[in-house]
Amino acid sequence: MPRPAGHPPARPRTRQRRRLPRPRLTGLGCGVLALAAMTAAAWICELLGGAPTLYGVLFVLSATATAVWVRPADLACAPIAAPISFAGGLLTAAGPTATVTQLALHAPWVFAGTLTAGTIALARRGLELLRRRLRRRRTARTSR
Repeated sequence: MPRPAGHPPARPRTRQRRRLPRPRLTGLGCGVLALAAMTAAAWICELLGGAPTLYGVLFVLSATATAVWVRPADLACAPIAAPISFAGGLLTAAGPTATVTQLALHAPWVFAGTLTAGTIALARRGLELLRRRLRRRRTARTSR
């Protein structure tokens, strides 16, 4: 279609990359997500005959997801919510007395998931502090 006189030619459109949404969970949302994921994982593992390795792997994945999606202000909640969700999932599937035994037997998984969540939270916090410092340097440099 021809353009009217006096109008500049249309610019070619650049395709914007579509990014996944960046959900940000509050501290409470982090705990609820982890507990819901581990409850579902416990039920699935019970259906499969009590697959403890699968439950441990799903726990590490759940801990990783909550540490990645929690808000920067609530980063301390991710490593705290991880072991609570592990125990909560066991409690719904096994009952109170079996939960204590299962926690003792699967302690390496609890430590692995908690360490993963803590490491991710610390790395995110360190990157956030580094970004702030670089931003301050840029603003101080431009204001001179």
